[in-house]
Amino acid sequence: MRITRFLASAVIGAAATFGVVSVAGPAFAEGDAQAKAPSEAGTSFRTAKEFAPGQRATASASTGDYLYWSFPADAGQRPTVKATVKLPDSAERPSGATWRVDVYDGLRRRQACMYGVQSSAPTADATSVNLSCTLRTVRAWADPWANDPLPGTYYVRLTAVELKPADQGLPVSTEVEVAMKDVGGSAAVDGSLAAPLVPGSTTASATAGSSPDASETPADDGKASAAPALATGEPEGGWSSGWWSDRWIWTAAGGILAALAGVAGYALTRGRGRPSRVPQGY
Repeated sequence: MRITRFLASAVIGAAATFGVVSVAGPAFAEGDAQAKAPSEAGTSFRTAKEFAPGQRATASASTGDYLYWSFPADAGQRPTVKATVKLPDSAERPSGATWRVDVYDGLRRRQACMYGVQSSAPTADATSVNLSCTLRTVRAWADPWANDPLPGTYYVRLTAVELKPADQGLPVSTEVEVAMKDVGGSAAVDGSLAAPLVPGSTTASATAGSSPDASETPADDGKASAAPALATGEPEGGWSSGWWSDRWIWTAAGGILAALAGVAGYALTRGRGRPSRVPQGY
């Protein structure tokens, strides 16, 4: 009877542990719904407009412009960037340009898309172009030679390529949003960065003629803008730095199950007690 009561208590304790550990894990919201998403885009990495996952950033531009936004991504998350370009009337665009969305990490390294329509050329009667790019899962740590996505700021660049002279300058409206998927312990690693790859708050020159190339560097003209290069955002609740994953849950559950198995095995093999001694001759 005692063993039964003990096993029941252990099962209840295991369930409570699951609940406590699950609540203890950091829950990153996909952006603050109350915050206002940007209604314009930057023209370079230094002037990229920041928005949170779950928000929808918009901008009006002309065909041929380079549009930049930025968002934070933490370890264990898999971002999916979606972009929509609303085109002018087909009669006003004699030829179709190919639209493309690219994603760069905090070191301005272009990240490959696992899947999604990264570039598309609209048909003659199309009214919009839909693009998407799902990145690999953000890792808490990687080797210096690797190109793995790491926690920090990510940049979205939306532009039209393969332009003809007749395509340039046509008005378009754009929308960009990011959805996050928490992958969990299957992507967890045993290391972590000292700090996420987030640009600093130092000022930098932001001229209209800055190069849109991914390898651009701040212009050294002795002039600095009065505003920071980028407001450094972070996920709600802060950066996890890779300390949490659901492997903690499975480790705790495995220890509890092992203890239960030991108790059950002991109860089955210890027998029902010593037989009473019977004096010989009776």
